[in-house]
Amino acid sequence: MNEHDVVEFRFMTLEDVEAVAELERLSFPTPWPLEAFVNELTINRNAKYVVAVRGGRVIGYCGMWLILDEAHITNIAIHPDSRGQKIGEQLMRQMMELAKSLGGAQMTLEVRPSNQVARNLYAKLGFKEHGRRKRYYSDNNEDALIMWVKLRE
Repeated sequence: MNEHDVVEFRFMTLEDVEAVAELERLSFPTPWPLEAFVNELTINRNAKYVVAVRGGRVIGYCGMWLILDEAHITNIAIHPDSRGQKIGEQLMRQMMELAKSLGGAQMTLEVRPSNQVARNLYAKLGFKEHGRRKRYYSDNNEDALIMWVKLRE
């Protein structure tokens, strides 16, 4: 293993926004615009974003809003050529630990019922389905499953 194989995790900076916006475009039918990430980093005090970096290149990111003791995952994406390498799992574990360290007691997210890969990951991490948001996704009106996990008892 050389340094190009090592994945590092760190807080997202404004220098990462372009790479993150590109990951967003590669990953989602209705991607967040670049400006949304700038606003998340500069205006939203509840927002925390972490990037996964390998060989100096951003290959994944995850964001959350922490409001009181609830962490809400806003988005997570891994570059298509880095998927299937457990980077998403590592990123989610990083976010869960970060939320816990900042006082989070539980975490929630929405996921497409059709996204079985993501659903399997969230289930592996202890998330359970607790409801549905009808017609949540604007690109195809697919519902969203609402999932929750307790970060501590």
